[in-house]
Amino acid sequence: MTRWGILATGHIAGRFAEDLRLVPGAELVAVGSRTAESAKLFAERHDVPRAYGSWAELAADPDVDVVYVATPHAAHHEAAMVCLSAGKAVLLEKPFTLDLATSTELIETARAAGVFLMEAMWMRTNPLILRMVELIADGAIGTVTSVQADFGVAGPFPPEHRMRARVLGGGALLDLGVYPVSLAHLLLGVPRHVRSWATISPEGVDENTGIVLGYDSGAVATLSCGIVGATPVVASVTGTTGRIDLPSLFFRPDSLTLHRAGAEPETIPADLTGGGYQYEAIEVQRCLAEGALESPLVPHSATLEVMALLDTIRGQIGVDYV
Repeated sequence: MTRWGILATGHIAGRFAEDLRLVPGAELVAVGSRTAESAKLFAERHDVPRAYGSWAELAADPDVDVVYVATPHAAHHEAAMVCLSAGKAVLLEKPFTLDLATSTELIETARAAGVFLMEAMWMRTNPLILRMVELIADGAIGTVTSVQADFGVAGPFPPEHRMRARVLGGGALLDLGVYPVSLAHLLLGVPRHVRSWATISPEGVDENTGIVLGYDSGAVATLSCGIVGATPVVASVTGTTGRIDLPSLFFRPDSLTLHRAGAEPETIPADLTGGGYQYEAIEVQRCLAEGALESPLVPHSATLEVMALLDTIRGQIGVDYV
């Protein structure tokens, strides 16, 4: 049995708690928050035995094997450090932190302590995304030449909302753009060329961002994210002999459509249950059972390479969080 703790009590934490019920061998034993009241309410809502009014108390619980950190991303670094310092394995929500430097510090801390750490990039553990990767590796669409993906939401977000708060890592890029960027990285790796443009809000965060990535192979990725309009949130991967389309929401699709040259389109459905968070929990438990310190599906190298890309993009569009 793997005993889980959840750090934070917001919407995503609640969805993760519900999906954890679907994971064989998982037991949610504790929740921690900045306030005892918030932790108690979450515990009552999700039948959690113990509720703590501080992160440190949760991290010190000897009956917790792994902590899922679901705070807003500006607090990821601090919360994860509390847990890692207490020797707890950590599943840390995306984006990992606000920048490459703090992400590197977390990974170096985990490695030095011999503690498991994984970014909760659930897309990389999704069974249908993994099936797509297999199809591409098997040559189903030839050599990948193009990746297109978007993630935009309508808002509007008032000036005081966290999505517009610079010090909280607000804007489209870290909250939404991390998905298109991660998809391109999953399929094409690290680009040689990065070109980005964005409109910047009065608060200093990106509202509407376009990204073009160029690769040594000749492939390109055209990506966008925004908080000023609801985009389709779809993705398309084109190769020399075909194409794979991912419907909305592309990062947790319920099907994919394979277009092969000279053949009728083939729709492959997903046999999914729950909200999709359970697959990352299953991967964490598999790694812990094997004594691994990182996941091959969401390796530390991928987390750092994506964060480095996000840093580069932020530099080009003129956004910082200090």
